[in-house]
Amino acid sequence: MDRSRLVWLLFVALLLVLVVNPLARLFWVSFQDPDSGALTLANYLSAFGRWRYIEALVNSLVVGLAVGVLCVLFGVPMAWAVSRTDMPGKGLVWAAILGTFIVPNYLGAVAWILLAGPNAGWLNRAWKEVTGAAAGPFNIYSMAGLVLVIATYSYPYVFVFTRGALDLISSEMDDAATTLGAGVVRRTLRITLPLTLPAVMAAFIVAFLEAIALFGVPALIALPGRFQVMTTMLWQFFEFPPKVEVAAAYAMPLLAITVALFWLQRRIIARRGYVALTGKGGERRLIRLGRWRWPLLAWCLFVTSLSFFLPMVVVLQAAFAKAWGRGFSLDNLTLRNVSFVLFDQRATQTAAWHTFVYGGAAAIIALAVALAIAYVAHRRLVPLSSALTYVAMAPFVIPGIVLAIGFYAAYTRQPLVLYGTAWILILAFATRFLPIAYANSDAAIRSINPELEDAVRILGGSRALALRRVVTPLLQRGLAGAFILVFIPATRELSSAIFLYTTGTQVLSVLLFDKSDEGNFEILASIGLVLVIVTVALVMIGFRLVGRDFMLRRSSESAAA
Repeated sequence: MDRSRLVWLLFVALLLVLVVNPLARLFWVSFQDPDSGALTLANYLSAFGRWRYIEALVNSLVVGLAVGVLCVLFGVPMAWAVSRTDMPGKGLVWAAILGTFIVPNYLGAVAWILLAGPNAGWLNRAWKEVTGAAAGPFNIYSMAGLVLVIATYSYPYVFVFTRGALDLISSEMDDAATTLGAGVVRRTLRITLPLTLPAVMAAFIVAFLEAIALFGVPALIALPGRFQVMTTMLWQFFEFPPKVEVAAAYAMPLLAITVALFWLQRRIIARRGYVALTGKGGERRLIRLGRWRWPLLAWCLFVTSLSFFLPMVVVLQAAFAKAWGRGFSLDNLTLRNVSFVLFDQRATQTAAWHTFVYGGAAAIIALAVALAIAYVAHRRLVPLSSALTYVAMAPFVIPGIVLAIGFYAAYTRQPLVLYGTAWILILAFATRFLPIAYANSDAAIRSINPELEDAVRILGGSRALALRRVVTPLLQRGLAGAFILVFIPATRELSSAIFLYTTGTQVLSVLLFDKSDEGNFEILASIGLVLVIVTVALVMIGFRLVGRDFMLRRSSESAAA
């Protein structure tokens, strides 16, 4: 047997261990009696036998739908403005959307607590100062507050998908409608936007899935607001003693909804080709808005203020303030918080070390597995190699919290006990973001003609030599960008980490979440600021290696893959 085939089979086995084993164990455990191990439906009866459990499920669906609608209202006008009009300030809007991608959504939730907390939030304090009212109108600890915060960090998906579709539409159909007397609004509503409907619907589904699968933002906002969603309820099932079997049963509807919507998304995206038929090769001229340019710019700046400018201002203020509630003044300015986080607080230093080591290791593993599987699938080196593509992309439809429960069920018992070690977090992160690595690896492998490898083998070289001397050098640039795209979300992942960490394996995202209970927002903001600065540095490196906007472009391609 060819030795190289053993290597490919080893990577296939690793893929099955990362993806199939946790899901299979999760499904099995959901039907298993915790004491006897016998098959039972009691876990499902326990999971859905109380109204508060069903109410959490309903709340998640309501939040998901509301977030999807709000993301469309935010993202579609912005995409149209940037792609089709002569609106000024496009560079600023685009940079703010990139900034929204960079800021972790749970840090955004912390910022919105500082902005719209019912008592001391900046917006409420400003309202009381201006109007003389006894109380402000904003309460972030509410269903509306939760929807707003999640939507402000999910609308970039709608923006990127819609702008990609708009960029494919030429101006020829607009010209024909203009000739028949249609104005800008009628042309946009009757011609341009209907052509982007598949992309908008696909983005709506992505935003919906993001909303129902998040843990950090609901934990920071919903729990203090005294209401539950599915992810926070799952977390409570893990309070001592953990009810793993009940949690597995409760996770099944979330997984089923996600898979069904992902299937629908793929069907929608598969139809997006008809947009290109409207004139991909035609000329695309910007619409002149006249005085309406400024209201449109104001809308874009309003949305980006909600998602980026206002949150970053309050995070910076809190990080460099002796007491964030004392406001902006020189006598309140200090470097002590950042210095304490970086140099004095042992827990932060340890968590930071864990964060970057685990993230780097996860990115390397995900990239190695993804590249090997993409190569095997394209070169058909093992039986059923085409099916491996679906396995590699499967984690895209698995919410992080569900994946974590699967890892907990799979690796807290024999024959492989990983719980309590760094490896369970590293492998969970690698699995969680494997689709990003695979989408980029697949595109890179497709770009290389197999004849280059054949030439090496004709001259007597082995497949390993062809990979080392021909394929790898051609892939280096693209894989560097893929590494960064996996590393960044791995260093910020909370949904998986919150279930799998122990005292000795805490990471920054978990530390930030734990610190939120203490109410020390100055330290919270400083920890978040460290994460943002590291992420920005990595994005800048990505710009140099791969090109401008690599993060937005390649992230959207991974979601659509």
